[in-house]
Order: sequence, then structure tokens, then C-alpha cells
Amino acid sequence: MQLNDFFEPYKGDVKEVVIGPEGKTVKIGGEKTLPFHAFEGQVGTPVRFALEVFDAPPEGWPEHLRSSYADVLADPVAWANKCVKQFGADFICLNLASLDGENPDVKRIAENVKKIAEQITVPLVVMGIGDKDKDAKALVEIAKVCGGKNLLLGPLVKENYEEIAKAALEGGHGIIPQSPLDINLCKELNVKLTKFFPKEKMVIDPLSAAIGYGIDYSFSIMERVKQVAVIHNDEMMKAPMVANIGKDCWKTKEAKEDKTQGILWEAITAFTLVLSGANMVIMRHPESLKLVKKLIS
Repeated sequence: MQLNDFFEPYKGDVKEVVIGPEGKTVKIGGEKTLPFHAFEGQVGTPVRFALEVFDAPPEGWPEHLRSSYADVLADPVAWANKCVKQFGADFICLNLASLDGENPDVKRIAENVKKIAEQITVPLVVMGIGDKDKDAKALVEIAKVCGGKNLLLGPLVKENYEEIAKAALEGGHGIIPQSPLDINLCKELNVKLTKFFPKEKMVIDPLSAAIGYGIDYSFSIMERVKQVAVIHNDEMMKAPMVANIGKDCWKTKEAKEDKTQGILWEAITAFTLVLSGANMVIMRHPESLKLVKKLIS
């Protein structure tokens, strides 16, 4: 008798989502068991990692973070290529920092996104600034200009999900619906979206927090989402999950004060949320990424 004779397969699974155009696609999700439970079922694709790039030079970064990208901060394409070729990122997450001002030129921003997408060798995730109106205008324009490039666009929230999702659907892109640390609100948004948007193009963001700053809430929500999908076979919760942790980790006083402490702060946050069920993690410091990849391998 073998150990797996004692296990009953779970009923549900997580959808496999393909990001990126032909020739540089990456898959996430596809598991039929809980994180690292290979003894119970199919584990799906490996956890994937993105490093952040900003379309305008970031402000307020401590020198021990800034120094990793000092030579490329003014050139998003060079920055992205450094993240891929030197630091081993599976994706690039482009933060639309240029939106954070009065009357941003969304057409220029969209053309810049297209340029970056065409000049990198991995898929591109595009993230707004969390302003529902500015994000909607920019992401809708980006979806049109970058048609066929299969970007992953976000965040979509309850106030703007419909217009962004419809533009993403027309442009052939994936989306990141975001809900505020509440599994019921997460499911509610998913239900609304799946009335017209395919589940196979969604990566959900239940929101994540840094270690010491509310990570217990993040962990419990993400863990429940994964359990509801895999164990209880809830069709509305079967999307892969993303943990976007760079901003929250590097705004902490601990990370700002000390390089080693900052790198560990982000690495431990990342690994904790991978244990909770994250299929994709967006990070900021390349040394943090290196540590987490080593730990998982």
C-alpha cells in the first residue's frame, strides 16, 4: 500500500492562464491541489515572478534599493531587459507612474507601453496607480493600442471593471480584478466579470500586505480562495492569484532603514504568500527575488 492510497482527489482546480503573445508566452495556474501538496494531486505550473519597472523614474526609494537599477531608471526598456537578462524575471510588471499627475497624456502612455512590450522577451503586466478614473482611461487606451499582445492589465475594481474588461476582451488581453481583503467581495466581482469575460483570462488580486503590516489578513484570504476553488470546486474562484508586494514591503520603515532587513522583509513576504496560494508574485528588489527562487527550488 502506498501513501497516496489514503488520499481522495480534490474536486476542483485552478484555471491555467496564458500571458504574452506567441513566441513569449508564460503560463500560470493549472493546479488541482493546495500549494506544495504534490503528494495529493497535480501542482500545475511553477510559481512565476515579476520584477517592477516604472514608466517614470520612481521617487522616495532608499539608496540600497535604487542602486540596483541606478543605470536604467530613466529608460524603462533597458530597465526591463536588465530585470529579465540579469535578474531572471519571468514577467515585467510596468507601473504607470506617469499617470500620477494632472491631465496625464494617456495616448502617449499607451504608445510607450506598446514600445516596451515589443522590445522585451517576456510577457508584460501593466498596473495602474490605484486611481479608478485615471486607471480606467489609461488601461482602456492601452488595451486598444496594444491589441493582440496579450498583456495582463490591472487593477480592475468594482467602480471601473466593466469598461476596462470590455476593452481588454476586444484587445485580447488578460485582467487583474482586485478586491479589498474580503473573499465575498472577491467572489462578487468575479461573478460580475464572468458574465461577459472568460475565466481563462483572469488573475485575481485579493490584495496583499507586507510581513508585520497585516500579512495575516492577506494569508488567510488567499488561503481561503485557493481552498474554495480546489477543495469545494467553486467555479467563480478558480482563477490563479497574484501577490503584488513590492510597494507595501518597501514603504515600511524597516525596509527603508536597512538593506539586508529590506531584502529579507520582501523575501519572507513573498514566500509566505506563495505558501498561501499565490501563483504569481510581483517584487521590487532583485536580491529578494533571488532568495525566494532559491528557497522554492
